[in-house]
Amino acid sequence: MISIKSLKRYSKKADYTYTLGAYPTFELLNRHPEYVQQVIVSTQAKPEIQEKLDILCRKSQVPCLCNDKVLDKIREKEACIVAGVLRKYEDHIEADKNHIVLVNPSDMGNLGTIIRTGLGFGIRNIAVIEPCVDVFHPKVIRASMGAVFSVHIESFKSFETYRQEAGNKKAYYPFMLKGSVSLSELKQDSSSSFALIFGNESSGLPDSYLELGQPVRIRHTDAIDSLNLAMAAGIAIYEFTKRQDIL
Repeated sequence: MISIKSLKRYSKKADYTYTLGAYPTFELLNRHPEYVQQVIVSTQAKPEIQEKLDILCRKSQVPCLCNDKVLDKIREKEACIVAGVLRKYEDHIEADKNHIVLVNPSDMGNLGTIIRTGLGFGIRNIAVIEPCVDVFHPKVIRASMGAVFSVHIESFKSFETYRQEAGNKKAYYPFMLKGSVSLSELKQDSSSSFALIFGNESSGLPDSYLELGQPVRIRHTDAIDSLNLAMAAGIAIYEFTKRQDIL
């Protein structure tokens, strides 16, 4: 058990992290109570939130403490009335399922949003290629609204490592401009599971990804330079899952 006195603002080097907010904490308690060390709640929390936390914590035998000072110490810039303290854990993606592959993502909000969108359309496996943003950062967890606890996320040292360990026998669709076909004109391979591959927010994917599979682009007007990564991923996820009739 992690002592409440030892809790500090989140650090990547620590072996624990936080859910900052009521809804992500509810999701944590429902999906992975085995990793929860304790829940901290503000004296300002609404009675219905306190009641729900009490029920979930009692069910999983998780300590639930009222402590405004600790919340002020560990929260980010936003106000926070509930925080869950959890041990970081290892996870592995399912090799035979559809994948979202994010190559060197650097924005925590984008990663959290893509996790939530993927889950919403039935994709529960996300590969993250290093170097990348910290998957366990509270900002990622909060942006995902707790969806991170319902998907499999695994980090890989390189795309080749991903390919060897979990991405074999997939139809690869790197999203890039060069050598690509429009998403609306793409003839999707329905005989195998797919991997939707997206590059870094600023640099995209290098030319080496042209050799992997069928490059795809999302057409838009020339009024903008490019789509936000989370928006582009959302459009692609919707189109691919619609075609496979996943929902």
